[in-house]
Amino acid sequence: MAVTSKDLRNNSRLSSGRPLTVVPRVGVNGAVYLITIVLALLAIYAVMGNVVSWGRERLDDLRYGTTRTFHAQAVVGHDDSPATPSHFIAMNLNRQVVVIYMPGGDSTKTRVITGPYLFGAGEDKTPVLLDFADLNDDGALDMLVKVKNEAIVYLNRNGQFEPISPEDRMRLMVGR
Repeated sequence: MAVTSKDLRNNSRLSSGRPLTVVPRVGVNGAVYLITIVLALLAIYAVMGNVVSWGRERLDDLRYGTTRTFHAQAVVGHDDSPATPSHFIAMNLNRQVVVIYMPGGDSTKTRVITGPYLFGAGEDKTPVLLDFADLNDDGALDMLVKVKNEAIVYLNRNGQFEPISPEDRMRLMVGR
């Protein structure tokens, strides 16, 4: 019997003489790597979200205190003048919006305005801000209590701040 030999190795050249390029297939290992990368990115996103939230809360602690408190002074026409403006303190006191103001800076005439109760997770840490503007064009500054992206309007009437009525709201909306 004659012994013949045959080359069993794969010839890596095409008949044209160019080398044969082999495209690697993405198997199970590639899919595992891809899933691992996606999960790692999601974990980084979640951790960074918590870090940013924590940092924002610490910044609010420094700015407004742990009982969120905001101070303002304005001349609103309640026994005050530019020399002795009224002093306002806005607080988020256990989710209750409270505004304390002293007409003319006189603490013996302190008045308290109780605002809305704040609902939701983390609302005990929401700052309450104040702004003053003449909204109804009567020459007296009205008070805006700002919580998040909302403003609660108190009109300056008869020497005190009154919550805005539906009729006043309609007049203000039509007038603008």
